[in-house]
Amino acid sequence: MASSFLRFTFLFISIHIADGFLEYIVDRCEFNSTELKEMEYIYSHYYNKIEYIRFSSSVGKYVGVTDFGVNLAKRWNNNTALLNSTRSKIATYCLSNIGIHDRAIIAKSVRPSVRIKSKTPLSGQHPAMLVCSVYNFFPRKIKVSWLRDGQKVTSDVTSTQEMPNGDWYYQTHSHLEYTPRSGENISCVVEHASLKEPLITDWDPPSDKSTPESTTLIAIGASILTLGLILLLAGFFLYRWKARDHTLFSNE
Repeated sequence: MASSFLRFTFLFISIHIADGFLEYIVDRCEFNSTELKEMEYIYSHYYNKIEYIRFSSSVGKYVGVTDFGVNLAKRWNNNTALLNSTRSKIATYCLSNIGIHDRAIIAKSVRPSVRIKSKTPLSGQHPAMLVCSVYNFFPRKIKVSWLRDGQKVTSDVTSTQEMPNGDWYYQTHSHLEYTPRSGENISCVVEHASLKEPLITDWDPPSDKSTPESTTLIAIGASILTLGLILLLAGFFLYRWKARDHTLFSNE
């Protein structure tokens, strides 16, 4: 399934308010596959937006964040029944809910469409820029990256946030500034819940793509052709004028 490429999270929040102070508890599961070993269960307590204690299944115990949380974690970790109950949540809470997540989100996912085009870069450091535009996908979470001759590009890449189209679908755009090399292969890679494997789209430059040199030659050729037409017309009118004068003199 596509979630092997992206990391998903679902959570439950419990809020308590007393005398203007806010405390809330967050249960969340993070996973990138339906395998238990690929999941993580995180349980956190917050007081006025500050997390003071956390349990993570990858750690296997409570960890205090503030001084109060550290003391509380010692007590809770010494409570064997509580600790074992919390450790079991990764199976009883996370694993049992992934099927619901898949039916609600992944089953309704929409495959993105991808288009690559070239444009003039905003900076003068690179002579070329490619834009990978990804349209009409759902759900929102997506990953877009670049390959250059099979190697992942890690610099000179900027991307927009996922933007809603207003019709439940999203779009995003990734920009690659680069210096062209002869014979290279550049690809845009899209990873999304609707895809069983990454969608790789190769940049296929137009065969008639103009280069600065060819543009200059075309301009010179057009100028010569225009000048030739002007000289041809001037010669024609000069010929007609001389022929007219010759006829007048002959008649006299």
